[in-house]
Amino acid sequence: MDTANSPTGYPLRIEGTLDPGLSRGLWLIKWLLAIPHFVILVFLWIAMLASAFVAMFAIVFTGRYPRVLFDFNVGVLRWSWRVGFYSYNALGTDRYPPFTLQDVPDYPARLDVEYPDELSRGLALVKWWLLAIPHYLIVALFLDTGWTVWGVDDGWGAVSFGGLITLLVLIAAVIVLFTARYPKPIYDFVLGMNRWVFRVAAYALLMTDRYPPFRLDMGGEEPAPGSPGATVTPQAGTRAARAPLPS
Repeated sequence: MDTANSPTGYPLRIEGTLDPGLSRGLWLIKWLLAIPHFVILVFLWIAMLASAFVAMFAIVFTGRYPRVLFDFNVGVLRWSWRVGFYSYNALGTDRYPPFTLQDVPDYPARLDVEYPDELSRGLALVKWWLLAIPHYLIVALFLDTGWTVWGVDDGWGAVSFGGLITLLVLIAAVIVLFTARYPKPIYDFVLGMNRWVFRVAAYALLMTDRYPPFRLDMGGEEPAPGSPGATVTPQAGTRAARAPLPS
């Protein structure tokens, strides 16, 4: 995927095609059906964080992200997006996610990240914790986060009230239950928030030096060139890691 030809010009591209005939009630048990994926993803995310830590030292000394680690991390993000799209990050499809790190061209949820030929050695030490803090605060509103509350008997404890993504997806699920239709404005907004989250994840995992935009690029597809909010900024010294995603 060439950034110069990518609609937004950002190295991470995420897309999701909404199924036209979603089941009215399947979303009620998707948490159960997706348990095997959730278990595997716990270990994959641990491995991905470890590989990003190793990659940080490789970038500091060589200015390059080891390709094998990069491809693995892209695969984990891709797997995570497919499971999230199937389950409660979008509820956009009833098709069960495949158990693979590889791109599945005919699956309705796809993700890719452009491989950088060269990365800043100095930024690798600060962007994942210092520079990304403003985005972390915003992402915390999008995702299911825990809020600390005071309990008289048990002391401090974490209670989760859910993030904005979860809230909107559940509202859409109730509408689907009664009408069999997923409201398009909610879907577009949910996809925009997910796109923001994964861009921040790629930046925090040191996979790009491009700072994530403070912008909701809504909809299942990346914004077309010239559309409001879309920016096309070629990034020098990069090459494709995977085949382009279809528009």
